Amino acid sequence: MSLYLGYFEQYIMRRIGIHFIGMTLVCMMLIGCQRQRRYSFAEGTAWNTLYHITYSGPSEFGDSIRPILDRIGKSVSVFDQESLVSRLNVSDSCMTDEALRRIYLLSVKVNSESDGMFDPTLSPLITAWGFGKGHRATSDTLRLDSLLALTGIGKTDFRSGFICKPNRNMQFNFSAIAKGYGCDAVGKWLVSKGVTNYLVEIGGEIACKGRNPKGHPWSISIDKPVTDPKGNRHINQLKIFVTDCGIATSGNYRNYHEKKGVRYGHTISPRTGRPVQTDILSATVIAPTAMEADAYATACMAMGSLNAKKMINRLGLKVMLIMDDSSVWESDGFIRYIERQ
Repeated sequence: MSLYLGYFEQYIMRRIGIHFIGMTLVCMMLIGCQRQRRYSFAEGTAWNTLYHITYSGPSEFGDSIRPILDRIGKSVSVFDQESLVSRLNVSDSCMTDEALRRIYLLSVKVNSESDGMFDPTLSPLITAWGFGKGHRATSDTLRLDSLLALTGIGKTDFRSGFICKPNRNMQFNFSAIAKGYGCDAVGKWLVSKGVTNYLVEIGGEIACKGRNPKGHPWSISIDKPVTDPKGNRHINQLKIFVTDCGIATSGNYRNYHEKKGVRYGHTISPRTGRPVQTDILSATVIAPTAMEADAYATACMAMGSLNAKKMINRLGLKVMLIMDDSSVWESDGFIRYIERQ
């Protein structure tokens, strides 16, 4: 009898062991799912603006985000005298890294597609009108023709990893595309760490992937253009629901100067050298990357609605334009993202 009970006890223990192992595996799977769904948040300042990031992953990832942005700043920030673009601005040529190379090449592409209206070589004009370093208009506005002679990214060249300029006095300012690239770079790093859901926002430009903490596509609120030089008023125009894309909005309704009753926006025309007088208050673009969205949004602002719509339709871009008469124009590709009230 005792021998029989021994075998029976061994049988029961084996069954309990199998059950315990099975339950352990289930628990480990559940814990893994919970970890994947656990969202963390990171925020801070970079390039004189704020960033906010939401992602499904451990909070310690947030400690690596600022160094990523700092490295990009060392490449393309005109506020850093030691950055690659600052070195390029005082020389005939400069070796590029990945960030500067990608930003430059996309700038050339969008410049061509916008008939020259997107141009990051307008730095002397931006400074002259008081939107660059120092934020004060200078006497250079009296010699716009001479400054225009120093602009035009089409005059520059890319050879063997070097950006080359025909005139060493030409200067680059990639502020209209760098924040978008920063969003993409942070998103790419998060993906390399196994993160499948994130929203990266830097100074209003956005890159997103996957789902939000509620399991839905990311909900993005687009501001109604409200004139406020302090930028404190935010009134919702509409919401869009997006995933796996970049979003950027460009507008002149917050960043402008006013002198003797005349308002000068920060978007400079590559043709006239003056702040553009446009019928577009803001342009919002949805694109595969935030860098592309950033560049095309700026191009739309510089072109005005007639030429912008031609470019949008020709390239099949996803764009919403808010006009100076408060009307809204949406391309066919943009409409499907809108939440109707």
